Amino acid sequence: MHSLFHSRDLDPVPAPMAEPVPSVFPQIEGAEIAALFVGERIAGDFYDSLRVGPERVLFGLLDVAGRREDNRGILAAAQQIFREAGTELFSRPDLNESDAMTQLCLHINRGLIETCKGVHSCPAFIGCYHERFGTLCYTNAGHTPGLLRDSSGIAQLGSTGLPLGLFSHATCDAPTVGMEKAAALLLVSRGVVTCEGHHERSNEEDEFGLERVQQLLQAAPACGAADLCSSVLNAASAFGGEVPQCDDRTALALVRTA
Repeated sequence: MHSLFHSRDLDPVPAPMAEPVPSVFPQIEGAEIAALFVGERIAGDFYDSLRVGPERVLFGLLDVAGRREDNRGILAAAQQIFREAGTELFSRPDLNESDAMTQLCLHINRGLIETCKGVHSCPAFIGCYHERFGTLCYTNAGHTPGLLRDSSGIAQLGSTGLPLGLFSHATCDAPTVGMEKAAALLLVSRGVVTCEGHHERSNEEDEFGLERVQQLLQAAPACGAADLCSSVLNAASAFGGEVPQCDDRTALALVRTA
């Protein structure tokens, strides 16, 4: 495993390239949150989390279209908007979480269009966890469905709107779900779902798929958020074997512990 956004040598350029800053996830009362990725960053996966109030933590997993050598500036702009607008919107005393989430998506959406001077697709899953109530307000803008495991089984938190960066006035719904003790939310990027494997006997390739991710989550014992991310990414890597990695593979998990 590698940490997020590691440094590497770059060819000289006339001006410094904008880069997202490393994410240090906040401590959460009664819960854990973590994210991991495998391999080299080659595309547009981006995750972040920050405390936006005494009882609220905001997090997101975004997938900015394009290759990383071309979209660093877009990633940095998306992170700046996520942090600045997220802090402002979710720290208001008269907060309505659903309205704040919708407004945050609009800010990021329009910021992407402005930065790119045109459309630039960015599927995104953004959530706000309330420590005291154990609730999750979320929006899924064309992203891989989130998987929420609790005592009743696994529910898919599917798309609530179009990917960001396409239409300046597009909005996303922002429902709220409860997370009981020991419940776990797992997010994976498209690169995990589309990871290709090779079967020697049939000489055929297929994808890792969301169903395999769901099966892994269902079978996983109660564990920490980082361990859950690691187990899923390790399984995808084993499935892919020697097949070259063609997209980022990222997992983010939120586990309620109390």
